[in-house]
Amino acid sequence: MPQHVQGVVAPGRNEPVRVETIVIPDPGPGEAVVKIQACGVCHTDLHYKQGAINDEFPFLLGHEAAGTVESVGEGVTDVAPGDFVILNWRAVCGQCRACLRGRPWYCFDTHNARQKMTLLDGTELSPALGIGAFAEKTLVAAGQCTKVDPAVAPEVAGLLGCGVMAGIGAAINTGNVGRGDSVAVIGCGGVGDAAIVGSRLAGAARIIAVDIDDRKLETAKTMGATHTVNSRATDPVEAIRELTGGFGADVVIEAVGRPDTYQQAFYARDLAGTVVLVGVPTPEMKLELPLLDVFGRGGALKSSWYGDCLPSRDFPMLIDLHQQGRIDLAAFVTETIGLGDVEKAFARMHEGDVLRSVVVL
Repeated sequence: MPQHVQGVVAPGRNEPVRVETIVIPDPGPGEAVVKIQACGVCHTDLHYKQGAINDEFPFLLGHEAAGTVESVGEGVTDVAPGDFVILNWRAVCGQCRACLRGRPWYCFDTHNARQKMTLLDGTELSPALGIGAFAEKTLVAAGQCTKVDPAVAPEVAGLLGCGVMAGIGAAINTGNVGRGDSVAVIGCGGVGDAAIVGSRLAGAARIIAVDIDDRKLETAKTMGATHTVNSRATDPVEAIRELTGGFGADVVIEAVGRPDTYQQAFYARDLAGTVVLVGVPTPEMKLELPLLDVFGRGGALKSSWYGDCLPSRDFPMLIDLHQQGRIDLAAFVTETIGLGDVEKAFARMHEGDVLRSVVVL
């Protein structure tokens, strides 16, 4: 029988979000209903609210979440009611050309629940990144559920569902940061700080944090940055070169998603170095680079999809590292809030006052 729950809906472009009653259908084949325990407020949710992703309003926001499986549909065997799970937005299909080549982290046919959640009047909702977890319960494809140790706090575990995984994976999986490497991270929000954590975990010798906000730079130092650059006051390309013997960093991770900061990343890397784009651009943005420079500087220009992660492999591993004290996922949680506080959380995010606000249910 369909259930009625409370959830946070973005009704239209740049309109304030509101808490509404959501109708959750029983899970169909391959689907699961998850009782949400915590969900981080990610910048991507703000992009949805602003219409920067698409215009398929109304959106059921929230995607960086952890909770407990309540029920599953026909054919679901990987998770069962009672399992503690982190939700992911790239459920691997196992059948596309990437999966069949043994590269499931690139899966080209990721999937979501087939059924739609709705408002009481029957209006279909578009769940953010196929999840919609600013809600007491949500309907997802069972493949979007990754079991992890239930001993970890939900507000910590859920962060791996998007931003923290994206940043750590950008360093370890996409950037292939290695022992002794120099790394620069441009943009020190949640994703950028996670890239710093990932770079430290990989053994980078020098980690340069770049941002225009001194508060964020101070936080970046607590995450493992060895040097900081305020790019409002200093040319970041020259500063990164000075800090790397005049050469540039081996890996530069761009965690902003803007053409100007991408150009900085491009020119701040060493010859044959790597640029990783993990910041999410908006549709109208354009990039112009001299093609001769692209050729002449060599190396690799990469985009990081979800940190090129494989949730079934990476989520449990990172939870284990957190429990061992080797990474501090709890350091990303600035505050815990309720469903009714999401609009205020967006404002605090915009002002740079928080690393992560986390909705706790």
